[in-house]
Amino acid sequence: MSALLVPPGRGREQQNRPLRLAPVTAETYRAFLASATGAALGAGFLQCPSWADVKEGWRARLLGWGPAPEAGELTGVALVLLRQFPGTRKYFAYLPEGPVADWAASGIDGWLTPVLEHLRAAGAFAVRIGPSPAYRRWDAALLKSVTGSGVRLADILAGEVDPLGTAVAERLRARGWHRCGGDGDGDAQPRHVFQVPLAGRTGDGLWSGLNQEWRRNVRRAQKEGVEVVVGSAAELPEFYRLLRITEERDGFRLGRSLAYYERQYAALNAEEPGRMKLYLACYDGEILAAHTMITVGRRVWYQTGASADHRREVRPSNALPWRMLLDAHALGADVYDMRGVPSTLDPDERAYGLLRWKLGTGGQVVETLGEWEKPLDGTANHTLYRAFQAYLARR
Repeated sequence: MSALLVPPGRGREQQNRPLRLAPVTAETYRAFLASATGAALGAGFLQCPSWADVKEGWRARLLGWGPAPEAGELTGVALVLLRQFPGTRKYFAYLPEGPVADWAASGIDGWLTPVLEHLRAAGAFAVRIGPSPAYRRWDAALLKSVTGSGVRLADILAGEVDPLGTAVAERLRARGWHRCGGDGDGDAQPRHVFQVPLAGRTGDGLWSGLNQEWRRNVRRAQKEGVEVVVGSAAELPEFYRLLRITEERDGFRLGRSLAYYERQYAALNAEEPGRMKLYLACYDGEILAAHTMITVGRRVWYQTGASADHRREVRPSNALPWRMLLDAHALGADVYDMRGVPSTLDPDERAYGLLRWKLGTGGQVVETLGEWEKPLDGTANHTLYRAFQAYLARR
């Protein structure tokens, strides 16, 4: 079943018909994402139907709304993950980086209210969403000049404040939603991400956008003979081994298993061949670094990176993302998203090293709207929501 388009400025009678919400098939959902209307909304990989197959312990629902969703006439979709609260028949509903909707439209109640009503009927006591508009942006050149003891992104005047993001935040607050956490620590997905704009740029332009250290390191890797190749599922165990080394070295823990990445690789590529790729930096017959890359429409993500502790002087961790950046550009992507960065600008904090490395690509830090939650109406739901928050805090 194909998703029918409802483009702006055309089909006025169809657009003026009331929106209806209904469960949709994965085929209808994917057809909408591939359509011009769906592509313009810029869905991320966490809102693809395949993501439901990645997340164990969650039930999934695919929802669509439009003039006639059961016939494929859609204007928006949502992948909803439902987690059962222990000892009850109630669920926490999570829409990771979703829903896929026109947040610029003034009448968001036309689709948001039916979504909440549907989830309440499904037994949800609370809902968490991740609106897509950006909130603030800081260019790399600015941030490199303002580092210092105790300095954080919130202390720096943004180079750009997105009026749509501001408007969406105000609309959600007016409807009883609240932003999770303070500085993003309550979000499941990163609030601050690093993006390299690609639209309208040339390969030479991308090269000149790298800072001097990055260009020097890429040249060093090329001179030493580091080879970057696209691997397969067979190399995922080696990727995972390097990831555990990286976690130990850099002091973080993602908490994901090898089975998680194997499941992700299989599910995403079953949905669309090449959606998830594993890039490998090889030197003298050994894999020294491995990164995963995901593509949906005109967006590309560097998802997770890992590297060995030895032979770092041949700079595999610069050669690898540089090749990925060039490949994303060759695919016609509008943006190369390097995912999360910390909010600290203090060089003495260990976490700053990741931000410093990404700043070298010459992109920008983007503060998203983050994740928003709302307990659904009813005293019992509010009580269960408070209990759920306490449960999460204990975990």
